[in-house]
Amino acid sequence: MATFPALALLALCAAAASAATPAADPGTRAWVEDLEAWRANADKGLRRDNGWLTLVGRHVLRYGDNRVGSAPDNDVVLDAALSPARLGTVRVDERRVRLDLAPGITMHEVGDPARPFATATLSTDPGKASWVARGRLSVQVIRRSDGQAVLRVADNESPHRARFAGRIWFDPKASLARPATFTPYPKGTRIPIANVLNEISLEDAAGRIAFAIDGREYAFDAVDDDGDLFIIFRDATSADATYPPGRFIAIRRPADGRWTIDFNRAYNPPCAFSAYTSCPLPPPQNVLPVRVEAGERFRGH
Repeated sequence: MATFPALALLALCAAAASAATPAADPGTRAWVEDLEAWRANADKGLRRDNGWLTLVGRHVLRYGDNRVGSAPDNDVVLDAALSPARLGTVRVDERRVRLDLAPGITMHEVGDPARPFATATLSTDPGKASWVARGRLSVQVIRRSDGQAVLRVADNESPHRARFAGRIWFDPKASLARPATFTPYPKGTRIPIANVLNEISLEDAAGRIAFAIDGREYAFDAVDDDGDLFIIFRDATSADATYPPGRFIAIRRPADGRWTIDFNRAYNPPCAFSAYTSCPLPPPQNVLPVRVEAGERFRGH
């Protein structure tokens, strides 16, 4: 399955919560309505509390004690608008991460304000890591694939979140919802995936999905996501219209065996919206030499 720690990849963005399998035949009114609803949900998910737009810090933690707070003598220095001089200490070892708060300080798990705590062992599993909060501040610790612990810091009143103008998309193109064929790889096949920090992880490869654009055949390697497919790709629009490092597509395994790769549901990784993430990059075999003017565009061009 996909194990990219910065993502928990298919919990990565809200866009991934609804895999890119059209509910109706491409080009029909029902197809367009379903696509528009999916895009609206992707935009809503990006704006959520403790989402990518709220991140204001990413700090690699060492094994042992890591003092956290706004005072300059802390190991992790936070904005004074978010934290007291000493918020507490994050204690990291091979098995667990514990947060011990400073005297008089309490936090609570997000969604459970009625149960404040002064010390807690934090869940760090990708996709399940605990967010804990105090006022505007939320923090989360994740474990990377190499075991390194990383502290994420979020501010739900972040100006970046407030200024966000929304995702932007190409107009729907039924011609770019392409019929495809899927060839599974032998169980245990893995492919190397690099991220923006030049770290490489070996990911479970589900197989190869092949399709045609303008009469030419192409194929992507797909990462397994609990039986569904996750694709990291780039095409020639990255030079002037889409996010330069690449985009994602999630594809639900079809019950009837008829595969479709719908580029209208290609979406940007978290790194397109936040400097405090570490996203995977497309492997060389997933780079297309042609323009795919469908799916999410990028405001940064």
